[in-house]
Amino acid sequence: MSKAYNKIIFATGNAGKMKEIRMILADMGLEIYSMKEAGITVEVEENGATYEENALIKARAIAATLEAAGAVVLADDSGLEVDYLNCEPGIYSARYMGEDTPYSVKNANLIERLTGVEDEKRTARFVCAIAAVLPGGEELTTRDCIEGQIGYEEKGSNGFGYDPIFYVPEFDKTTAELTEEEKNKVSHRGKALRLMKEELKKYESTDC
Repeated sequence: MSKAYNKIIFATGNAGKMKEIRMILADMGLEIYSMKEAGITVEVEENGATYEENALIKARAIAATLEAAGAVVLADDSGLEVDYLNCEPGIYSARYMGEDTPYSVKNANLIERLTGVEDEKRTARFVCAIAAVLPGGEELTTRDCIEGQIGYEEKGSNGFGYDPIFYVPEFDKTTAELTEEEKNKVSHRGKALRLMKEELKKYESTDC
């Protein structure tokens, strides 16, 4: 059994991601901080071979900087896998065409690479792995995904990253056209976070 925890630090500085995370984990009754809010600045080399390995690398790096007990460190690694492109960009999704390249450029490139490819061969998925490092040193990982297709143009402004080109047949929308409530129910990160939430509930927490 781990030591009790009373807060969560999530290894990201992405405001859009933090908004999703806070909505999904709201019922845990814990303060949830981004790295920036927690005053943590650390460079992490994500050189793992899987989403889980990269998420654990980030979570361990943040956990190693903590002086006070009581925090669970969470980190995620996610990616877009396009079947027709041999599951590219995969674990390299954030670094695809360079980390500083605007996603509008990345999205346009993927659409161009699928020129002439019919709907049934444009299958893709978003995959997300969540890693946790608990105060007692225990490590947990969860993974889930959302299946869809690559669209023919960017649509929607509610998401970020590859969301505007990821079409979800169930809703007849891209993930950037979904409402926050819809997206949190079906997104790869939402599913993986809910799995992690269930894992964390197995460990003792405290309000003090």
